[in-house]
Amino acid sequence: MTDSQKWLWFAGLIGSGWLLYLLAPVFTPFLIAALIAYLCDPLVDRLESWKLSRTFSVVIVFFGMVILLILALLLLVPMLERQVAVLVVKMPEYLNWVQHTAVPWVSQRFGLSEMSLNLETLKPLIAQHWKDAGNLIARAIASASTSGLALVGGFASLVLVPVVTFYLLRDWDILMSRIRGLIPKQSEERFVQIARESDEVLGSFIRGQLLVMLALGLVYTTGLKLVGLELALLIGLLAGLVSFVPYLGFIIGILSAGIAVIVQTQDVIQLLPVLAVFGVGQLLESFLLTPWLVGDRIGLHPVAVIFAILAGGQLFGFFGILLALPVAAVVAVLLRHAHEQYTSSRVYDQSNY
Repeated sequence: MTDSQKWLWFAGLIGSGWLLYLLAPVFTPFLIAALIAYLCDPLVDRLESWKLSRTFSVVIVFFGMVILLILALLLLVPMLERQVAVLVVKMPEYLNWVQHTAVPWVSQRFGLSEMSLNLETLKPLIAQHWKDAGNLIARAIASASTSGLALVGGFASLVLVPVVTFYLLRDWDILMSRIRGLIPKQSEERFVQIARESDEVLGSFIRGQLLVMLALGLVYTTGLKLVGLELALLIGLLAGLVSFVPYLGFIIGILSAGIAVIVQTQDVIQLLPVLAVFGVGQLLESFLLTPWLVGDRIGLHPVAVIFAILAGGQLFGFFGILLALPVAAVVAVLLRHAHEQYTSSRVYDQSNY
């Protein structure tokens, strides 16, 4: 390959990346559909191994996902609405506790002078704007209806994701074979090996991590409910959802649950059951859930995981956070192969002399 061809390839990659960045909102439903299809493809392959046709297998998996999603919405949405309503009612108490208890304690403890926080102005704002916060669905529909274009775009994305998911699942094997056909023959074996390892790491990690998040959310919610915390579901689900960042779910959960239980009971001793709940959850995650469901599949140090998430969020926002660990897992595979190739090269052998 000549230098001009290399520069042409480089310019093409830069232009393609910039085009993808500009069209990110358009590609979002397609990326979501591709991720769902990727995660569900092993289930379809399993049904195909039972002598079912590809299309019928996709229909079974697709409708199974739809039924689970509907059941989850029917169960969780009303419960979360009630939890948010409780949070709104309790918000003035939380603000009072922060202003009259937490801030003076911090000022006295650390010797800070005149550390004041006027939260009185927030109370009428909360009362004014969150009176009907219990009905979240109605508020979302009302706000969306103020912009016809936003409503049409949201509805189109909502319809587009399942449609694209169905067709991608049905033709997944065909797409993979065509992509493989584009690989140069002299590099096919190497590319296929890297793709296979990336698929094993990526698929196992994503499915395992989702199960860990779900399990931790259930553990935290059940434990806080047994403790008697009014916001058990809201805090438990939040702690479970952000647990893909090492220790973040534990920290956010224990801080928010600690403040909630103190405001609710006015008893510092009640912190002990909350600490016990998150301690048990952390032990389950470290010694049972993560080794069993995820294992050491991603092969990244916790510091590298945190850096990947922060970098993804800085570059691409919320979706960058979601894609940070999958991309990091693939990059880890590529770096491992690059390291193996380097250590087996003549450059490495000469450097040892």
